[in-house]
Amino acid sequence: MAEEGILLGMGNPLLDISAKVDHDFLEKYDLKPNNAILAEEKHIPLYDELASNYKVEYIAGGATQNSIRVAQWMLQIPGATSYIGSIGKDKFGEEMKKNAKAAGVRVHYYEDDTPTGTCGVCVVGGDRSLVANLSAANRYKVDHLKKPEIWALVEKAKYYYIAGFFLTVSPESILLVAEHAAANNKIFSTNLSAPFICEFFKDVQDKVIPYADFVFGNETEARTFSKVHGWETEDVEEIALKISQLPRASGKNNRVAVITQGADPVVVAEDGKVKLLPIIPLPKEKLVDTNGA
Repeated sequence: MAEEGILLGMGNPLLDISAKVDHDFLEKYDLKPNNAILAEEKHIPLYDELASNYKVEYIAGGATQNSIRVAQWMLQIPGATSYIGSIGKDKFGEEMKKNAKAAGVRVHYYEDDTPTGTCGVCVVGGDRSLVANLSAANRYKVDHLKKPEIWALVEKAKYYYIAGFFLTVSPESILLVAEHAAANNKIFSTNLSAPFICEFFKDVQDKVIPYADFVFGNETEARTFSKVHGWETEDVEEIALKISQLPRASGKNNRVAVITQGADPVVVAEDGKVKLLPIIPLPKEKLVDTNGA
């Protein structure tokens, strides 16, 4: 039986603004299918265009929050999961709270004076292209984490999941949680999250990975990770094995590396061995989109 608050997530809460668009829309905003980027100046009009011209769905999103909501749905115990992040004091922030609470997640948001972060989810033929405007999500402060009532959530949890996207916001907060997990023999997991994280946030990612019991990623992220570490291999199985064997902060055994490959088998590397787990194919007509998949 899962306990209350057993799983804690920390990340960038973003209100997903999801809509089906066409290739012209992707071209207009210089977007690639199945990619994730941070918004630049040229992307800012995209959010209004989506909301005004397309049939949009609002979802309490952000990589970690999505995973926590799915875990909550699987556990079926009210309040089994908690989530920490930063939102704005605005209508999107209220929408986010309402959405997350309806999913049964205990959310503990730091509320900032900037607008709530949004993520344009541009769906074309089942593939999704993500454009994140972090805004308030970018303003998370480690001081919030250190508040006694918030740190109590960290102490209560036994499992932690923080996606790599949060490395762009508060590496200090991630390391505090990671060190607590290692010192108390709890399970800490992270995700490579996006090629740009592996590339441009390599130094902080390299500080966090030693604490990770589980590292998740997809084939594109794994190949980028391999490239920036000078491993000179594109073989996903070999990369998964190397990630699983990177040094551990605790000196414990190897970690587990899990690399997904879309419709190809999932690669799981552990204890010097690689397993391939076949996926259960979904008929094309049942595929909605790959957001949050």
